[in-house]
Amino acid sequence: MLVLLFLLMFFGLLVAGMPIFLVLGVCAAVLFSVTGQPVVAIAQKIVDELNSTTLMALPLFVMAAAFMRRGGVAKALVDVATGWFGQVRGALGLVAVVSCTLFAAICGSSVATALAMGTILVPAMIERGYPRHFALGVVGASGTIGIVIPPSLALILYGLIAEQSVPRLFLAGILPGLLQATTFFAWVLFYAYRYKLPREPALPRGQALRNTLNALPALCVPVIVMVGIYGGLMTVTESAAIAATTALFVSLVFYKGFRPSETLGVIADAIKSAATIMIIVATALAFGHWMTDSGTPAALVQFTLDHHLAPWQFLLTINVLLLILGCFLEVAATLLVVMPILAPALHPLGIDPVHFAIVFTHNMEIALVHPPVGLNLYVLATISAAPIMEVVRGILPFLILLLICLGIITYVPELSLWLPNLVYGPSR
Repeated sequence: MLVLLFLLMFFGLLVAGMPIFLVLGVCAAVLFSVTGQPVVAIAQKIVDELNSTTLMALPLFVMAAAFMRRGGVAKALVDVATGWFGQVRGALGLVAVVSCTLFAAICGSSVATALAMGTILVPAMIERGYPRHFALGVVGASGTIGIVIPPSLALILYGLIAEQSVPRLFLAGILPGLLQATTFFAWVLFYAYRYKLPREPALPRGQALRNTLNALPALCVPVIVMVGIYGGLMTVTESAAIAATTALFVSLVFYKGFRPSETLGVIADAIKSAATIMIIVATALAFGHWMTDSGTPAALVQFTLDHHLAPWQFLLTINVLLLILGCFLEVAATLLVVMPILAPALHPLGIDPVHFAIVFTHNMEIALVHPPVGLNLYVLATISAAPIMEVVRGILPFLILLLICLGIITYVPELSLWLPNLVYGPSR
């Protein structure tokens, strides 16, 4: 009965247009009151859960992403990728895939990746004669790599909620992210030769070398993060602080994307973005606390055991559920609402939580590019002044490729687990 009450409130308030953090907060308050628990417990739970050193990494990585997006890093990555692939037919499409992958490894945000790369690459591709829907599709889809390639903001949230090691989750995302990038790369090559997309003029070897050297300061950011974490020199939060500081330094000194006097404005924009995420996290944690106390996760576990669901059946069911939820909720909201329910069911079914993190995150990638809530769709429609249906048309082939990758990631767990198990040993 209480679950039905929650569903009616949740979707009713969403349809009414209420912001997601208020939806979660109101639902939590009503459910606490109905079950006789003091509403003041919500505030106490929020304070307790937000007092997390791991969670502090999230706003710091958001700040690093803001510095990189405004600081001219995107152009440096596009220039170096153009030098590598300039003679290949459809080179700018390949540049989009590679540049988005590199930028994702720096900023950890899909929307920031699509925005930064779309601003540069979409006009350039249209000017060179690429179909506009294709240009929008390749940039929008490649931008989704940002939430699976480390450092990933979604994986940090998952680690907090599911109580998993964030460094292990970061490693788990590398091979699935590369699988996705490789799949997109192959499709762009096929499309380019089928429709005879243009080649780019060859760059002199000296210019290509200068472009590569120019990109090295930007590429230092993910190197510093990964070496710091896996070399045992820094925690995830400390590495996030170093990433933000390094991103600010390279943006001001090497790329000069904004003036020193504009730094406070960039920081203010980053804080605004981080605050939006953090307030959703706060209210979702309160809701998750009630959900755990209500016994709903335990009932889900018992249901799956009573009906003898095999792990593959459970994963298939959850994939369908997440794809449906992705039509209505943005990434953080889906993660924060669903994971408190699903996390306790994983171990009884023999599903590794680290593997499930990548399955879940890949579903969220798909949510970013399918209507009606796909944020990347609206980002690209805004920066290109294109109708949203034209963006959807361009995304469609990549959406099919994402679904194929989802099937591989779901049923080949070694793809996600090989690297973390190699570095840390099998999880217990």
